[in-house]
Amino acid sequence: MTTQRTAAIVIASTRAAAGVYQDRCGPLITEWLVENSYQVQAVLVVPDGDAVGGAISQALSTAPSVLITSGGTGISPSDATPEQTEPFLTKSMPGIMEAIRRAGAISTPMAALSRGHAGIAGGTFLINLPGSPGGVRDGLSVLEPLLNHICSQLEGINDH
Repeated sequence: MTTQRTAAIVIASTRAAAGVYQDRCGPLITEWLVENSYQVQAVLVVPDGDAVGGAISQALSTAPSVLITSGGTGISPSDATPEQTEPFLTKSMPGIMEAIRRAGAISTPMAALSRGHAGIAGGTFLINLPGSPGGVRDGLSVLEPLLNHICSQLEGINDH
């Protein structure tokens, strides 16, 4: 890899966006990305719902290698991150989400309720993680052995 890969993060949380509480998932994802040699370009914290699509669009405009969202993947009326994500995906990668739900189910049966997507948006790997620190950790543990290979594939490097 000759240039550092870049990343963006979108946090979907109405309460964190309003300043009601401090987001804990963005810093967790940022730390993990930096530890894995990704340069984090932006962390956008927006309310659940339509604002998520705008934040995804804004983040994708910089063509990051990776875009990780956190939050809005459940079934409450305001949870809309999957619906806001889907129009951007040109290729879906459901196996990654299946693996994340499986990993999360070890800790909590609620992991099965996550409706997130993973896939390709242009040249960016885009994934929706849950909005809890535990759900984020489960997702990152699944991504650990996969992310660099995914990015290499998107860059046209097909070393297996």
